[in-house]
Formats: sequence, C-alpha cells, structure tokens
Amino acid sequence: MDAEELLHTWLAGSTLRASTQAEYLRELAGPKGFFTWCSTQHPAIDPITARPKDIAAWSADCFLRPYLGGRPFDGPDALAELADRHPEAARSHDRRITALTMYYKAATDAGIITIPPDLQALRSGVMRPAGAKNRLDRVERAALFTVIGSWGPDRSKHWRRDRLAVYLLLEGLRPAEVIRIDTRHLYPSPDDPQELRAPDDHEVLGPKVTLEPLTVAALRAYLPVRPQPADPAVHTLLLNDMNRPLQSRWPNRLVGDMIATEPLLATREPAVTADTIAHTGFWETPPAEAERPPR
Repeated sequence: MDAEELLHTWLAGSTLRASTQAEYLRELAGPKGFFTWCSTQHPAIDPITARPKDIAAWSADCFLRPYLGGRPFDGPDALAELADRHPEAARSHDRRITALTMYYKAATDAGIITIPPDLQALRSGVMRPAGAKNRLDRVERAALFTVIGSWGPDRSKHWRRDRLAVYLLLEGLRPAEVIRIDTRHLYPSPDDPQELRAPDDHEVLGPKVTLEPLTVAALRAYLPVRPQPADPAVHTLLLNDMNRPLQSRWPNRLVGDMIATEPLLATREPAVTADTIAHTGFWETPPAEAERPPR
C-alpha cells in the first residue's frame, strides 16, 4: 500500500467529519501537501518512511518561511517566535502536525510501519485563542481518559511523566504550575492520599491540593523512573530529555500530541490545549469556582 492509498483508506474508514477529511486530504496530497513536496525532492522521499526533519523542511518550504523573518525553522526558538508573533500561523502549523500524527497512527495500526515518527518537537504549543470554550464536555472528557490510558511506551519514552502531567492538569493546576512542581512539596498522608503544593508564576506556593487516586497512581509510577536532575540543586518534579526543568510551551505540545491520537479531540474547534484540560477537571460537575481555595 503506497502513501496515497493509505491516506484514502484511512480517511474513508475514519470517523472524521467530511470537512476535516477534505482538509487533511488537502494538507497531505494537495498542491502544497506533504506528498507533493516529497515527490519533488532529490532524491524523492517516501512519505510513509519520512523523518521529522523532512516534515519540518516541508512545513518551512511551503508555509512558514514568510513568518520567520529569514531565520531557519530549526527548533524550539523558531517555534516560540512563530507562536508569539504569528499565533494564527502557529495554529495552522499545529493542525498540519496533527494531521500527520493521525496519518502515521493509521500507518502503524495497519502494520505498515512499526513505530510512528515522534512529532512532538514540531508543535508550536500555541496557547488557546481568546474566547475559546474553556472546558471539555462529558463525551470529550471520557475520550481524554481513553487517550491517557492508551499513552504508553510506544508513544513516548517518557510516557509515565506525560500521563502524570495530564492528570495534574485535570486536578485544576494550570500548565505553568504543573511544570514548576517541586519534589519537596509532595506530602504523603497517613491514610494514603497524596497532597502537593504548586508554585505560581511568582514562585509563591499555593494551597495544598489532595490528589485524585489516578494522579497518585501516576505519580507513584513516575517517581522510580524520574531521572536525576542535571543540577543537584534542582528539585523540579517533571524533567526533559536533558534532565532539566521543562519549557513553558511543553504542556501544550504534549497535549497536542496526545489528543492527535483521538479523532473526536483532534478535530475539535477550538483545539484542545493544556489550559482546556486544566479548566475541565476530573468530574462532570466540578466544585464551583467559589468553593475552591484561591491560587
């Protein structure tokens, strides 16, 4: 099965809306689509076995160069500039990465490839647009739990950390709080539940939060495999590949990659972001904002 045959087979059997199918067909097989770009390279690239650097080059050549002011599309700094200066272009870019993520999931499910390319580093992690719907509804929340449960070592070498991060968002912690959690502010309780305090943007500790059982289980799974920080003076709970604290855009990049595996969430408008999940909470009827301690 070649790349275009896989694309048409996947879309025909998917639950994606007709408008989304048309968009994905255009992004992958249209005049500026990934397949077209691959065919013009010397030597030509097989889209099914393409690497993240090929996808980045396509995105730069066909879409992003006018927005980058002459700088190359070469990593997190370029993505940060894109998200800050051209958020709409960044959202369109992230939607293209979602389309490819879902395409490679289909290729993996069909047994055509063994491991899908890791496209997390290609997401801009752009924030939710102003006025967007803040919370997932009941069905969307259920789909999110399915996504978290299926996120394993075939998706990310840091899958335990990733699961914990999303459960922490569901606790109501904001993305900036999640990446600042300090291991010194985790408090085991005598009757088993775990509590923590998260620092805000000004490093001021908030009130204690009693974690839900799923979050506690994810925390216990992560702590034994948490790497030693590169700097012994660092006590940040969640660490990156270099054993350092995560960047501020990481939660949105992670959420983008995770929800791309579930069509119901991947095609939602506005897009699901880390902030959306933080506003959603674990329960269908979360405590009223007035009943929650201020952060």
